[in-house]
Amino acid sequence: MDLPTGQPRPMHRHWRYIGWLLAAVWLFFLNVPISTALHQPELWRRVVGVTALVGFGLGYVLLFQWARRLRQLLLPIPAGRARVALLLLLAVGLVSIPGTDGDWLAILVYVAAAGVFLLPLWEALATVALCAVTPALASRLVPGWESENGIVFAVLLASFAMFGVSGLAQRNSELQAAQREIARLAIAEERARAARDLHDILGHSLTVVAIKAELAGRLIEVDPGRAAHEIAEVEQLARAALADVRQTVGAYREVTLAGELAGARSALAAAGIAAEVPAETPELPPEWDRLFGWTVREGVTNVVRHSGARCCTIRVHPDGVEVDDDGRGPSTPESAGYGLVGLRERARRLDAVVSVGRRWDGTGFLLRVHAPVEVR
Repeated sequence: MDLPTGQPRPMHRHWRYIGWLLAAVWLFFLNVPISTALHQPELWRRVVGVTALVGFGLGYVLLFQWARRLRQLLLPIPAGRARVALLLLLAVGLVSIPGTDGDWLAILVYVAAAGVFLLPLWEALATVALCAVTPALASRLVPGWESENGIVFAVLLASFAMFGVSGLAQRNSELQAAQREIARLAIAEERARAARDLHDILGHSLTVVAIKAELAGRLIEVDPGRAAHEIAEVEQLARAALADVRQTVGAYREVTLAGELAGARSALAAAGIAAEVPAETPELPPEWDRLFGWTVREGVTNVVRHSGARCCTIRVHPDGVEVDDDGRGPSTPESAGYGLVGLRERARRLDAVVSVGRRWDGTGFLLRVHAPVEVR
């Protein structure tokens, strides 16, 4: 089942485990301070050291997961909350000093990595720099603490790795957002296509049904036999429209040029409009045959509905199709209803051009769809 637009897809459990692993992979740096805390001669030092280090490790993992979740949702990490969280993490680490002595400096690896993942670039670089120089400063300020060059290297290594992890997480989040947007646009396009097809099918069919029903109403007293014939055709058209709708919903319907030309003859005759319709059509690729069929359908529907014409001519060429009439013509050179908008969308997929305007002599209405080159 599709998720609502904008909602992230459930993450596979393996990827969730990998997320936790990315956060916890650096916890092995705590082995030295934990070992120091466990070997303290005084019980309270052991308890304080181990408890603080366990709390520090748990806080680091949870903080990482919080930031990672925000990145997955493409939400900004609140800078204020990130700073406070980082300071609290550092404070928990500092509580371990009575049980870890100088080995507490290992927590700087995590503070630097968390700073890279949470803070803006310049703040992250400043955090890494402070964590890198702290071991040297601490050895000078506190008697008995030795300079820890290994910690400095670990801080730099972890920070460099976290920059890569942070960039990868950001790219993955953007990719997921792009995939959701593509899915949303595909759904929107499919809905527009279905609406366009239903409009074209029902607009044409119901127009012909209405005209034939009106004609039958006028003939019922003067020519009952002809009226009965028109009513029979109304029934057939209604059934055909119903079948078209069902096929459209099932994505099985095909529009063909030959079929639309036959329908155009019937619709124009029922409307009392003289028709010039070609008896034969050129061989066309399927996609062009469908496009030209839609053109005939839309053009004839407009002639019957709006033109007030007495004559309609349909011309089919290997590279285009034209529908024109001698009616009142378009209100503007580019007047277009929803049907013509849908026709332009179909033509655009084949790089065809839709022209709407008056005939060459300045009268009537002309609808033309043509390809840049012959499509045979």
